[in-house]
Amino acid sequence: MTVAIAGVAESDLGVTGTSILGLQAQAITRALDDAGLALADVDGIATTGVSRFSATQMADYLGIQPSWTDSTFAGGSAFEMFVARAAQAIEAGQCHTVLITFASDQRSARSRSLGGAVEAHTPEAIFESPYAPLYPISYYAMAAQRYLHRYGASREQIAEVAVAAREWALLNPKAFRYGKGPISAADVLAAPMISTPLTTADCCLVTDGGGAIVLTSLERALDLRKRPALVLGYGESTTNSSMTTADDLLRPGSFDSGRRAFEMAGLEPSDVDVVEVYDSFTITVLLTLEGLGFCAPGEAAGFIAGGRIRPGGDFPLNTNGGGLSYCHPGQYGLLLLVEAVRQLRGESGDRQVPGAEIALAHGTGGILSSHATVLLGADR
Repeated sequence: MTVAIAGVAESDLGVTGTSILGLQAQAITRALDDAGLALADVDGIATTGVSRFSATQMADYLGIQPSWTDSTFAGGSAFEMFVARAAQAIEAGQCHTVLITFASDQRSARSRSLGGAVEAHTPEAIFESPYAPLYPISYYAMAAQRYLHRYGASREQIAEVAVAAREWALLNPKAFRYGKGPISAADVLAAPMISTPLTTADCCLVTDGGGAIVLTSLERALDLRKRPALVLGYGESTTNSSMTTADDLLRPGSFDSGRRAFEMAGLEPSDVDVVEVYDSFTITVLLTLEGLGFCAPGEAAGFIAGGRIRPGGDFPLNTNGGGLSYCHPGQYGLLLLVEAVRQLRGESGDRQVPGAEIALAHGTGGILSSHATVLLGADR
């Protein structure tokens, strides 16, 4: 059985003044409307970040009693993991229509702050806390510093990720940075330093927002409102809880999750038309592109140069503006899937990639800790 994504939507984004459940309700009703389905059709829920019992609370809030739920907490990669779990559940007949949903009011609630090292009760804390790292940026900054040292890349090259993200955001009216004007590599480097070598412009946004997607069988999806996006392959890898236990800062789990997803789909990186990857920080993108096999280790800084990942370039990347310029509600992985589906449907307006047939969405969670890759195909 082939499983497909039949509906996608965002909640309100930015600074909303709306509760988590309110934003969830917006995303869910919009995604169901996009698919042409009703809440009564839903018998599966996957969500996280609502409470200690996220799926239970969400089901109760919606007034439904699903036959399948998942509330895996793996950070930004959880939603790509949910796609795999939901597809397996639908294929096994445990449920027929699954909502994957998430929202956060972190900006309105002012709940996001730079913390210290990993939780004090974890074993690795005794090795990290004395150095007073900022969580999570100092950990990504260490990876960036290592990248610059090992491969001889420049800060200007890494800054291209943020520059390109802003250009895509300028084409997306829903983006937080829409209308704010372009930025240059010099602007990125001149922004306030947070954790060397990363400045504020290397860091994702802090916003409210969320989204939802609806999965069902392809057979059923073909009778619904919108053209479905086929789930072709998926893979995941969980590597480390902290930097203390990471064998190599420059070999994230995307090397394994990507390989597994491509093998399942029977595809190669060269088959992908549009790429949506987690951009918590600029360095995250470079490491992910190398891990997914789009270029060899150490080559990503050169690979993205020359406007290649900007609008009009030959490698469309993070086409909604990404977590750097579009929206980042704490866990961004679901919105990667929303944009991937819209690109495959041809619904992305000024930022549409012509003829997009294959899309990749890759989530990263924690401090390069969890990694999940999904490959989607257009139904023609």
